Amino acid sequence: MTTTPVEHPSKQRRRHKLAINRLRESEGLDEAAVDAFVAEHAVPVVEGSKCTFLFRGEADEVWVRHRIVNQPQRVPMKRVPGLSLWWVTIELPEGSRVEYQLEIRRGEHYEHLNDPLNPHVAHSPVGSSSVCHAVGYTTPDWVLHDPDSRPGELHDLQFHSKALRRNTTSRVYLPARFRRTTSYPLLVVHDGDDYLNYAAMKTVLDNLIHRLDMAETIVVFSNPADRLREYPNYAAHARHISAELIPSLHERLPLIDRPDARCLMGASFGGVASLSVAYRKPDLVGSLLLQSGSFVFTDIGDEHGGGPAFDPVVKFMNRYRERPRKVAERMFMTCGVYEPLIVHNRSMVPVFESTGTTVRYVEARDGHSWENWRDRLRDGLSWIFPGPQRFVYE
Repeated sequence: MTTTPVEHPSKQRRRHKLAINRLRESEGLDEAAVDAFVAEHAVPVVEGSKCTFLFRGEADEVWVRHRIVNQPQRVPMKRVPGLSLWWVTIELPEGSRVEYQLEIRRGEHYEHLNDPLNPHVAHSPVGSSSVCHAVGYTTPDWVLHDPDSRPGELHDLQFHSKALRRNTTSRVYLPARFRRTTSYPLLVVHDGDDYLNYAAMKTVLDNLIHRLDMAETIVVFSNPADRLREYPNYAAHARHISAELIPSLHERLPLIDRPDARCLMGASFGGVASLSVAYRKPDLVGSLLLQSGSFVFTDIGDEHGGGPAFDPVVKFMNRYRERPRKVAERMFMTCGVYEPLIVHNRSMVPVFESTGTTVRYVEARDGHSWENWRDRLRDGLSWIFPGPQRFVYE
């Protein structure tokens, strides 16, 4: 009979300590030991719910800056005495994805930068940020290039909009097996180039259609000139979508001419634009796909904290909440629990449902970001336009 050696309690305690604490308590700690530690560990160092952020360099103060609502968004780091290593441990729930930057003070000079020790970076129209993947988060495989997926094609669509009084440029996605003898549903995407550039949406469409998660769909990626003007309940934008863009597509392409085969989609202000077009143009579409919609409302008063750009949004949302009406048969909504808009989006679900709209609402441990919206695309698109065995074409 063999026996298993019993580990000494002191060794057990050391083994269960965070890696940063084991390093700090090690004998003969020097820069060479820090070099070895950084080389051995992915940064941030994720251990269960604990995520340890690191910085190496001379500084007077260092902070981790993130955008998790209801949490201190500027977290001070601590310096290991006598060394160039700074650290702080933040607890993140399983499945979290958090974008962040470092803030460094040297004398009177402040600098904001991505984490030099972390290769994971997310991009957006306003710049880039480092990304922390907590335990349980994985990048969905369907957002990555699949050599087995036949690629669809993107074509530019340009014409002068009388409604908007400007030239417009959209991208039209045709699925890989596109045939003019077949009729297709239509998806209109606000902030189209941003969805293509920052949410890998062409790759997502190729993969979902190839895997039969989504019906073969024609997708138009529409782009604003001034989104803060055109997107918050702007009558000219609604006329452009309903009387110019969609009719132009019907002239050029074999589209199913029914509201249930049309969907408007957008994120943030693009979500407001989608809702307001459907509100202004009843029976235009059967579905909406709204991601982190900027559905800011006050119901009473004018103070909303969003600045002048949100004034028309608040006016629209307050009016809608006072007299809600059905604007689509089905609505798919997503929002990140770490973004300030989470309360507004949660609050709108029962309002939309009260009109008789079927609402499917999904939350994620993420923020107001393009990769959050990317990661929710399969859930939304496969529900709005499900695979060919479930979507009725004729």
